[in-house]
Amino acid sequence: MQNIIIHYSEIALKGKNRAYFENKLIQNIKKALNAQKTYKRYGKIICETKNTEKAEEILKKIPGIALFSFAEQTELNINKIKKTAEKLIKKEKTKTFTIKTKRSNKQFPLTSPQINKQIAQHIEKTTGKTGQLKKAQTTLYIEIGEKNAYLYTQKHKGTGGLPTGTSGKIISMLSGGIDSPTASYMLMKRGAKIIFAHFYNEKIQKNTEKIEELTKQLTKYQLQSKLYLIKFGELQQELIKKIPSKLRMIVYRRYMIKIANKIAQKEKAKAITTGDNLGQVASQTLQNLKCAYDATKIPILTPLIGMNKEEIMQTAKKIGTYETSIKKYKDCCSYLIAQHPETNANLQQIKELEKEIDDKIIEKALEKTEIKKYEI
Repeated sequence: MQNIIIHYSEIALKGKNRAYFENKLIQNIKKALNAQKTYKRYGKIICETKNTEKAEEILKKIPGIALFSFAEQTELNINKIKKTAEKLIKKEKTKTFTIKTKRSNKQFPLTSPQINKQIAQHIEKTTGKTGQLKKAQTTLYIEIGEKNAYLYTQKHKGTGGLPTGTSGKIISMLSGGIDSPTASYMLMKRGAKIIFAHFYNEKIQKNTEKIEELTKQLTKYQLQSKLYLIKFGELQQELIKKIPSKLRMIVYRRYMIKIANKIAQKEKAKAITTGDNLGQVASQTLQNLKCAYDATKIPILTPLIGMNKEEIMQTAKKIGTYETSIKKYKDCCSYLIAQHPETNANLQQIKELEKEIDDKIIEKALEKTEIKKYEI
């Protein structure tokens, strides 16, 4: 059985709601690791699991975790702690060490400085290694808990943020590119439960394997996902009949947002998110974004709006979606549009053109939508 000490940061600032966030994080950890025991003690979470082989990679991806460590558990007895400390330091190939003790249990008879001193003296005597306060090659961390002491030498960085499911549901308009998966991840880190909606023109793109692969990769960060696959080809044909080619991309996006809004109503989601980045392409000028976002009354969140492309790419690489995102895929947004699309669209003009379009095409597209579910 492996003991894992899990620390969080933002959750500690939540005041009266703190227990809700802690319990949600515990629930997510239990599910991800199939843990035997997971409980909170003195502002941290202690997890006992047999799933040691994959635990590090899994925990790195769970929003809400700031740091975690694989720890040795021992009794609240200074001699037992000394022996465990000696064993851990002997495993290290370094010559110098320092001790850092956190005594959450104030009933333990020794203070943190006294523990540090006694453990250091014991290790120096039994291993020949040198204890030093500054620039030590190895740090041994000791946490004195309610019933046990926990010792470890490594801290692993987590995703941080807030536990998935604590900030409500958001519909992500997932394309086949780099940006929208990254935007989805950014909101998962803020506690959102992301429901994916992908629009594709079945006449030019026969399968959605790439999108399903992206969804699976992102599911590692929220444990369960739902993907709406919306066939957009027939609807696009209707729009092409009524909309000039220079305005089609904006109108395509407006109808995607209208459909995403319907999905949000069904899923009781409070917002929509996109991978929009200000000024990156013709559809992402400020005026064109205003025209597109007017298609719904619920908030549209754009976590990438002010990021540089290089920053977005680096994040995509870090979360594991980049290599999938750059695979070839025929984007329906560029289907039969003008070579030079409008960059300063007139919203009133677009609304007048849309009056000629029967809104039943939205319901028709939803009727043909396929829903897929994923779980790690």
